[in-house]
Amino acid sequence: MDENTLEKVYQENLEERIIGHLAESKGLSYETAMDVFYHSRLAEMIHSGTEGIQYLDYKVLVEILTETEAELFEGVQ
Repeated sequence: MDENTLEKVYQENLEERIIGHLAESKGLSYETAMDVFYHSRLAEMIHSGTEGIQYLDYKVLVEILTETEAELFEGVQ
């Protein structure tokens, strides 16, 4: 595997862990957690590799998401 392939696999696994932890910690369905995550600025930052944020622990990233983008959770269950 080359470096780009490894990075892509890592990113996919990270997104899966974030969504799963988000669903569990916020009591959301997996589908709702996916919707929240993929509509977040955090998802874009991870995708683009902004400031190396994709290398933080997934639990920390969920905390960042819930603290900085609380509006995404308004009215969702």
